[in-house]
Amino acid sequence: MNDFNFSLPLALMQRATIILVTPALAAANNGNWQTASRWQRFLRSRYRVLMQPQWDGQAADLMLALHARRSADSIARWRASSTAAPLGVVLTGTDLYRDIQVDDSAQASLQAAQALIVLNERAALALPPAQRHKAHVCLQSASRRKPLQKSRQRLRALMVGHLRPEKAPEVWMAAARRLRLRGDLRFDHIGEGLDPALAELALATMRDQPSYRWLGGLAHGATRERIARAHILVHSSVMEGGAHVVIEAVMSGTPVLASRIDGNVGLLGSDYGGYFDPGDDIALARLIEQCREDPAMLAALQAQCAVRSVLFETAHERTNLHQIVEQLLEKER
Repeated sequence: MNDFNFSLPLALMQRATIILVTPALAAANNGNWQTASRWQRFLRSRYRVLMQPQWDGQAADLMLALHARRSADSIARWRASSTAAPLGVVLTGTDLYRDIQVDDSAQASLQAAQALIVLNERAALALPPAQRHKAHVCLQSASRRKPLQKSRQRLRALMVGHLRPEKAPEVWMAAARRLRLRGDLRFDHIGEGLDPALAELALATMRDQPSYRWLGGLAHGATRERIARAHILVHSSVMEGGAHVVIEAVMSGTPVLASRIDGNVGLLGSDYGGYFDPGDDIALARLIEQCREDPAMLAALQAQCAVRSVLFETAHERTNLHQIVEQLLEKER
């Protein structure tokens, strides 16, 4: 997997047009938008890149489409058009761990693609065996931030994720409630209230647990600042393709407590010491307490994250993406 050979002349690459289809645009303020925006920046140095929420029918040399299901119409129309231009499909967590098992349109997108781009090291295991040869791992990146000074009087734990079922924010809130008698712990949550029931639960948690604050959606820069100031980032998701916020925490020197799902293990490694079982708020609360009471544990998690951080350098992601694109364009020549 991922054997590439840079033989396409630069003059040809510069003439190529790429359609980048992403249902999530800037207003969504989510990880998929961050991926699409970053990839547009990486690719436009060599190619003409057109970002569209759905394919408008314009001819191009290549389509890259985020979401097997949500972009299924664009993918189907691209494959049915007279063009023989290649197609790469970027698979999100909901694609990998739900939709491709049950949704016909998502399954058709897998069949249509020449390349299936996945964002964690274990993602190919979720693909049907007949499709795994198409898989190319492209780990996402984030800028490296200098670790910030953290309070010694209290431990600040942070969750970043919109309030929706896939992120399992109720696990984070339940852990915070369990620790409501600990005056040396603070719990912050950044994310839009996309699910009304979960938003109401967040408001109720704030009433019952004064150390828990739901901050709503924040701008990306402000979010990264809070990640860098937190002692730990909590990521309780039940479904992830490769959470960018986990990478941002690692690149900020902030250790992660994460649910043991493939999307997290495929970023942090199988031997990482900060996992809890999905849905287990008791185990999460225990880990948070251990991070406060045992400085050696927090330091060990930080060291493990530092080792993994080399995989999330911008140059690493840019090189992998350009290699995948070049291989796809070579199929057309």
